[in-house]
Amino acid sequence: MESDEMTAGSTGHDPDGVRLQKVLARAGVASRRAAEDLIAQGRVQVDGETVREMGRRIDPDTAVLHVDGARVTLRDDQVYLALNKPVGLHSTMSDDLGRPCVGDLLADRVELMNAAQRLFHVGRLDVETEGLLLLTNDGELGHRLMHPSYEVPKTYLAEVEGKIARDLGRRLRDGVELDDGVARVDTFKLVDMVPGRSTVQLVLHEGRKHIVRRMLAEVGHPVQRLVRTAVGEVRLGNQKPGKLRPLDRVEVGSLYKAVGL
Repeated sequence: MESDEMTAGSTGHDPDGVRLQKVLARAGVASRRAAEDLIAQGRVQVDGETVREMGRRIDPDTAVLHVDGARVTLRDDQVYLALNKPVGLHSTMSDDLGRPCVGDLLADRVELMNAAQRLFHVGRLDVETEGLLLLTNDGELGHRLMHPSYEVPKTYLAEVEGKIARDLGRRLRDGVELDDGVARVDTFKLVDMVPGRSTVQLVLHEGRKHIVRRMLAEVGHPVQRLVRTAVGEVRLGNQKPGKLRPLDRVEVGSLYKAVGL
């Protein structure tokens, strides 16, 4: 009878590698003893195969490791950051005209100096839009997050002019005709409404330029303020404008999962 337990000598075992439980501990998944429990419970996969043996050794530079289905990053040189981009900051790493840009925020971060040359922003927010912008030097992940075929949802909070009609959500889900084609939201919710102004939440997975602003303007609700609050399962939370923070292991794993890595 076949078993999903890997044995020494099967694919994925590197006799010159590092013990699996030690790799898990170094990656911040769990203590070494708790990592042994994860392995024994069949919750750890190496290169797509479940491992239950304590003697497994792997090469952290080449192995693809998952715990409970979420990928674990093993390379020390990979950086994953969340920025709360303020209004007025350009989504570029440098600017020939000297305008304030994302790259300026990295200048004083000594711990990022080595990675700064390779960091790039995942997608863009226009200069008047604020909120969550991801930065990384992981080219494969960044490419997939930006590619429309992976349909990674982005969540926005918009303050708009006017009172929201009861059928607006349906209209936006059905699709709005723009000059470059129909655009749709995945979900729409009215958050707040006061005389002359409303706050709405939209989730959509496409990334055409100014797409949220153009959709809402087309249906008669010009945007007064726009904030991206989430990319996939990574959320802005109470992060202050202009501040950077590293993504935690769970957040990075959720991004990998969203794009099938």
